[in-house]
Parts: sequence; structure tokens; C-alpha cells
Amino acid sequence: MTPYARRGVHGQTVEALAHRVLSGAIPEGATLDMAALQSELDVSLTALREALKVLAAKGMVDARQKRGTFVRPRSDWNLLDADMLRWQFSESSATGADTALLRNLGEVRGIIEPAAVRLAADRRTDADLEALEAALTAMGLQGGASDAVEADLAFHRALLAATHNELLERMEMVIESGLAQRDQLVHSAPHSEDPVPSHRAVLDAVRDRDPDAAERAMRALLDQATRDLDRVSGPQEPQGADDSPEKKDGQAQ
Repeated sequence: MTPYARRGVHGQTVEALAHRVLSGAIPEGATLDMAALQSELDVSLTALREALKVLAAKGMVDARQKRGTFVRPRSDWNLLDADMLRWQFSESSATGADTALLRNLGEVRGIIEPAAVRLAADRRTDADLEALEAALTAMGLQGGASDAVEADLAFHRALLAATHNELLERMEMVIESGLAQRDQLVHSAPHSEDPVPSHRAVLDAVRDRDPDAAERAMRALLDQATRDLDRVSGPQEPQGADDSPEKKDGQAQ
């Protein structure tokens, strides 16, 4: 999907507004000052309204008579929308919070991909195997970080396609957003693990129509992905762990 910023004035306006909302510059519940935004962004009122329609479709803003256009609560945002994911990564990278978002998406992958690969092992066609093999071959070639990222994306895209489940195939936009960002971090760092053996194990199990082996191989691959992320960003702290005196005092009461 082409980023909105490359789609002329309309797209640039959408991007600018989205980042202001995501960064909290325009906080949840705030009513937008249309005149001020029009002046700051140097766009017509029509262009501003058209851009806001895009954000409204993604659940970020809404409009009401007598109140105007306002930012909706984050719980209403379509966080799994492809543009929203890209904007979140862009915003979190700027604030240094991208690792937390990557880990959230890693947990989503851990739920989706082991189940998906079982279906792929049952339903794959020769064409699916050819697509997976081509991606794996590209993964083994010596290239830059962007080449490695694209090969990895192609493999996981082909794996979801091999499920022949239309809804699972659509999950690629969720998985790809996190995978692309993680791969960029990992493959840009020195001494990254060779991704080919873990992906080869998945492909072999899918080719053999062995769902159990395919699931085990996928879980091993995801474990490696976690290790790679830990190596470049530090290990994750246990969720819910809080040893602060305030927390302990609160529990003691």
C-alpha cells in the first residue's frame, strides 16, 4: 500500500493529522479547531474535510452537530488497519516505544501463525509450495537488509495464502506490518541469526502435509524471532511485574 504522504496534498494532510492524533498533540476527546488546522497545514477547508473523512473511516475522529469534529477514544480506533499500523510504528519509532508495539504484534503472530500453518499443511497446492520455495531461495541470497525483509514477507504471505482461508489471508496486513519493522531492526544489526533453517523446517513440514511438525517448526521460528528482537532491544520484562514500593504497599493494604 502506498503511504498517504506520496498521494499529493490530500495524502500529506491525512498523514499530518494522523500523526498529531497518535502523538497526543490533538488528544482524545479534543474538538478540532478547523480554522487553525487549515492555516497550519496550508490547505483548503475542502481538503481538510476530505482528509478527516479518511481518519473517520479508521475510527479516529467523528463529527457531531454543535460539537464539531473531535478525536474519538483510542478504544474506538481501528488499530489493525494497515495505515494505522504503519502510522503507529512511525510514531512509536520517533518516541522510542516501537519495541512494545513489536512485542504486541509478536504475540498476535504467536496466536495466528501456528494455527495457520496447520491449515497450510493440509491444504497447500503445488503452486503454494513453489511460492514458498521461491521466497526461501530469495531469503538465502546475499543482499541488503531491505532484500531480506522482502523475502521474509514473501514467505509469510505465501504461507497465509496456502491456508486458502480468505480471512486468514487478510491477516497478512497485520503480520507484515510488525514483521517488516522487526526485520528492519534485526537484519540491520550485526551477527543476526540465519533465518533460512527455521523457515526451511516450516516449508518441509508443509510439503510433507504434517500439521503437527509444521506447528512445531513455526513455534520454533517465532521463538527465534523473539530471541532476535531481544538481542537488538534487550529482553522483555514480565508483564504485570511491578516491584515498586508503592505497588507493594498497595498490595499490603
